Amino acid sequence: YVHLHLKLKKLQLEEERLATIERDNRLLTEKMTHIVHTKGSVDNKNDYQRNKSLRGARQKQELLRITHENKAIYRRISTKQPHYSAQQWESDFDKNMQFKSQITSFPNQGKSPVRKGSKKGKKQSPAAPGDVAT
Repeated sequence: YVHLHLKLKKLQLEEERLATIERDNRLLTEKMTHIVHTKGSVDNKNDYQRNKSLRGARQKQELLRITHENKAIYRRISTKQPHYSAQQWESDFDKNMQFKSQITSFPNQGKSPVRKGSKKGKKQSPAAPGDVAT
């Protein structure tokens, strides 16, 4: 039984492996000789391009539209004159204070307003435990 000892398939696989190794060695040798005969730079650039988004153009248009809208809103806000006037507020406050002094029984006469509920000068005695507030 000679065919059991020869193992032809194993020999064929070994020859294919050796042929692949020889081819790779030849390619590497060619690359090395090219490097030696030229300026010696190695081609290691990575020139792949990123997959572009299918919606990239649409997203760019949307961004431009939003930018234009924001600029238009900013222009409208910045060119608009203020609606409120501090001088008008002060004159209204002065008029209201005049009306208040006319209708109150005891006008402040330029003093700061007194808070309601503050009792200066009066002391309250603490309540006894059984007292009921009226």
